[in-house]
Formats: sequence, C-alpha cells, structure tokens
Amino acid sequence: MKSPGYFWKRWHPVALLLFPLSLLMRGLVFIRRLAYRLRLLPVYHSPVPVIVVGNLTVGGTGKTPLVIWLCKYLQSLGYTPGVVIRGYGGKATSWPQQVRADSDPQVAGDEPVVIADLTGSPVCASPSRADAARALLEHADCDVIISDDGLQHYALDRDIEIVVIDGERRFGNGMLLPAGPLRESVKRLRHVDFVIVNGHCQDNEHCMLLEPGQVVNLANGETTPLEGFRGQRVHLVTGLGNPKRFIDMLNDAGLETELHLFADHHTYSHGDLAFDDDMPVIMTAKDAVKIRPFADRRCWYLALEVRPPVDVINQVVTALKMKENNG
Repeated sequence: MKSPGYFWKRWHPVALLLFPLSLLMRGLVFIRRLAYRLRLLPVYHSPVPVIVVGNLTVGGTGKTPLVIWLCKYLQSLGYTPGVVIRGYGGKATSWPQQVRADSDPQVAGDEPVVIADLTGSPVCASPSRADAARALLEHADCDVIISDDGLQHYALDRDIEIVVIDGERRFGNGMLLPAGPLRESVKRLRHVDFVIVNGHCQDNEHCMLLEPGQVVNLANGETTPLEGFRGQRVHLVTGLGNPKRFIDMLNDAGLETELHLFADHHTYSHGDLAFDDDMPVIMTAKDAVKIRPFADRRCWYLALEVRPPVDVINQVVTALKMKENNG
C-alpha cells in the first residue's frame, strides 16, 4: 500500500492537481505569520529563554532525539531545561498536561513521555505551545524552555530557532501542503538561527548523525549492543512518520528484519505482537512507552546516540548566555 503523501517525493500528477491548494496554503501561512509579527495576534513572551527545535516538513526529521540530547547537554552545564510539545496522539480531555516518565502515553502522547523518561526534565504537552510554556513555568523551576517542534507556532515568542532537515528526503517536491510536504516555504530558512541536517549532508551544512546505541529489554531492563543480534531474524515493530532510517540501522547492523509497520503514533495492543514464534521484537523508544505495559522478554527498544554539530551547539550556548546577560 502506498503511504500518504507518496507523491510528495517528486513532481507527480496528484501533486499538480493539488498545486492550487498549495498556493492557497502559501498565502494563508504568509498572512498568519505577518499577523503575529505585527502583533495583531497575541504572543506569549516567556521570562526565560525559549529554544525552538522544528522543521519545515511534515514527518520525522530527528527533532525529538536532538531535543533529548540538548536537554541532557544543558543539564550538564548546570541549566534546568523544560520541554513543551504538542502531545500528538494524546487523548486528554483537557490541556495543557504536565508529563512525567510514568504518565500514560495514551493520554499525553508518546513523545512527551519518551522525553520525560529519557531526560528527567519537566515536560508540558499542549496543542498551544504558548499555553504549555505558561503552565510549565507555573509547575517547574526552569531557566530555559525547549520547544519540540513549534516552528510555526508563533504565539510563543522564541529566542533561538533551530531547524532540522532530513538529509535524504530534504523538501520533497518543494511544494507546500497538500501538494507537497512543506509547512512553510524554504525561504523561511533565511530567518532561522541554525539549520542542522540529519545525515546525508552537503558541503557547508551543519551535520547531525543518529547512530544506534544500546538495545534495552522492556521486561527486565537488560542492555546489549545492537551487534549482539547480528545474523538473527527479528520482528521490527514501529509506528514512525519516517521509518526508513530505523529500518536501515537494523539492516546495516546485520539483522534480518521482518517488518511490521504501523501509522505514526499508533496505539498498540496485544494483538500487534501476537507472533507465532520466539523471535526478538525490536522497536523505537517511542513505540516502547506504549508497549511496555504488556511487554514480555522478547521486546527490546533501540536507544539512539545523537552526534550533533559541535559548532552549532557552542553557538546555541553562547546565545543563551548572551540572553542571560541582557535579561
């Protein structure tokens, strides 16, 4: 079955048919951004610095692993970062939601729970990043806020904008939704502070690498290198917007994968893992927080190691210090 947006990769008849709607989207995006810049729409100014880690396209680009790494790095420097995020897929009846490592991902969303679990930072989820930032500061003593996604959420003022680009998919056919994968024009990159490319970098680009780390057993916490599964046949279970990179990691490590691909933010049940064998089941951390309640000893998740561009990170920290000195 073809995935939604399969025609976004190139010029395609479907994309051409949708091109007029793409032009309408471009106009609406421009008017909306201008309204915020002119302060015709309300903007929340946080008393602490705000770093937005976002992208121009729909689908996964590696934002959340970078947010997790950045949280840990700032913690090592003595900062107390907090995170605001959409909470996509969460079925909470009211927002914002304060999220902890033991929060229900079905209520708050899977990515907020993963971030809270892996960083120990306070996390607040809401469709409104501005509301999330306010609520976060009411409940936690943070000195910097990191917004996972939210580049287009202009109701939250920001001090630093970081855009992450998928080095393989880039900008697809270059058109805005629904004819293409773009949320905003590529020209938006001229106005951000830092652009980071996740893999497949070109000359003069700031390159980030996502590499496989340890594999963690959901039932008992045991860890082992991914290479320990080399030559084995495993079930690869995942619900990602862009699963190709994860699939390639396992295949490149010498695993034989039987694929079980679900929609992004899929809600798992016992039946999704009802395999008639004892083969290992390997997934991402985002899948794991939803499978953990009924996981057995077959279930493992692959932790990721992020290698960000050192020069960009140093500039981000310098910008934070300048904000503090001027604040």
